[in-house]
Amino acid sequence: MKKDIQIPKVEGVYVAVVNEYNDIYKTNDWNAYIINDKDIDLEMVLIVTSGYSEDKQTSIFRKKLDKLPKKSYAKIELMQEDLFAINNTFKVSFFEGNNMLDKTYLFRKNTINLKALQPVPLMDVKGVVVK
Repeated sequence: MKKDIQIPKVEGVYVAVVNEYNDIYKTNDWNAYIINDKDIDLEMVLIVTSGYSEDKQTSIFRKKLDKLPKKSYAKIELMQEDLFAINNTFKVSFFEGNNMLDKTYLFRKNTINLKALQPVPLMDVKGVVVK
């Protein structure tokens, strides 16, 4: 019975944390983005973020996107650098056609830093990407 259930694997959807210049405040900010590198639109995208360590836990942040068009990205949230010392999770659920998919993206503590930057798919920037 359980072996007959097919759980589709999420591919082509990423979460990236990017260090970018803020023109308004003249600072370098860390922002989290969701990236849809698929050839199909994602609908009803729900993102739940939180951070945790052995002795700390952040509040839960929720964001909803009605639609994330194919080959596009959207900003999730601004991230304070203090959060990088703990694990940060992004639980993403969405509809692809009639199928609901979900995946948890984990940024382990101290993995978001300037030395870990790499090219980000679809964006012309460098950041820390979890696939």
